[in-house]
Amino acid sequence: MNNKEQLISRFESRSATIGIVGLGYVGLPLLLRYSSIGFNVIGIDIDPNKVEQINSGKSYIEHIASDAIAAAVTSGAVATSDFAQAAKCDAIILCVPTPLNKYREPDLSYVTSTMDSLLPHLISGQVLSLESTTYPGTTEEELLPRIEKCGFTVGDNYFLIYSPEREDPGNPDFQTNTIPKICGGHTKECTEVGISLYSPAIDSVVPVSSTKVAEMTKLLENIHRAVNIGLVNEMKVVADRMGVDIFEVVDAAATKPFGFTPYYPGPGLGGHCIPIDPFYLTWKAREYGLHTRFIELSGEVNQAMPEYVVSKLMDGLNDSGKALKGSKVLVLGIAYKKNVDDMRESPSVEIMELLRAKGCDVSYSDPHVHEFPRMREHDFDLRSEELTAESLSEVDAVVLATDHDKFDYELILEHAPLIVDTRGKYRSASQKVIKA
Repeated sequence: MNNKEQLISRFESRSATIGIVGLGYVGLPLLLRYSSIGFNVIGIDIDPNKVEQINSGKSYIEHIASDAIAAAVTSGAVATSDFAQAAKCDAIILCVPTPLNKYREPDLSYVTSTMDSLLPHLISGQVLSLESTTYPGTTEEELLPRIEKCGFTVGDNYFLIYSPEREDPGNPDFQTNTIPKICGGHTKECTEVGISLYSPAIDSVVPVSSTKVAEMTKLLENIHRAVNIGLVNEMKVVADRMGVDIFEVVDAAATKPFGFTPYYPGPGLGGHCIPIDPFYLTWKAREYGLHTRFIELSGEVNQAMPEYVVSKLMDGLNDSGKALKGSKVLVLGIAYKKNVDDMRESPSVEIMELLRAKGCDVSYSDPHVHEFPRMREHDFDLRSEELTAESLSEVDAVVLATDHDKFDYELILEHAPLIVDTRGKYRSASQKVIKA
């Protein structure tokens, strides 16, 4: 058998070793999935704390149970910070961050530095899959030349694919295996290997003709959401001026059984994908002399939402005879979406930054984030406040930024002097509720 046939055979027999590089919200569920179906799995991460916790059978992500990690370790899964372990793997799956830099340009440093750390340990007959969201052409322009410099012929004795992650942390309706997986290879042979890699673990694998198509597919998915959220956020501002409840409008429109998908407004965009990914395409499009006005406009609208929320808070305090400066403001929910502990690109933190800059005494309450974590661009020495009648009555206002189910909304309504509601939890009219 040739290299392709041997590799496919190992995946089909589940005798292959799967290497997962990057053990965060994408990589860790993938590690658990492959382990649960009988594969040997090696997880690689530069964070020694993650490595230690996994090997101790402990979870550092709220919606992932420690029992699941312990079961994987018992089955032989291991975590390490030693990139040399990649030489033991039949497949290497990269699940590392792709943020934007301060100029809102793609930062591929995590991808390229990880790849450079792996290069000395690549072996003939492996497949490497990039799952990190990026611009079309990244796999061909950044990964392919590095692999070829090692002396491999991609499509013959080494295989390269792009298969974008589609994780939705905390969504109980979908698991890693039930979300269809896009797979595009550099060659037809690469795609065949990629399908065989993911087919045992994922219920439905969707092949596409190239890595570029797969990269563009991921961007389209997230740009679709970003643009539609930008639209409804803009309509929220218009509806508010007209005295119309935008949440009631969206609910009514959603009764149409065709041609409409409901998107709801909020305080801005959060998570690793939707606030970031559209700018990967706008940046790449400039290389071709194109200006993606539609995408950039939605980005402008969504990025302005935290300031809009602060302006509504300012109006509410002003009506009560209070200034924003010096006011005590409690932010409810600092994770980027409900019922998770994921802080990536959370608009709640942007709101906190704006309030602090304007002289507010800022605190927060979040049942999923007990202590404000270390973040690249934000630094708050705060712990989550317990919500009680006393603690609520002691602040000048609360900003409902993330609508976790664990919040006692009746308690908040009864005792908070002023509520800025960015999530439409308080639909009925109340003098103390400001819709934002």
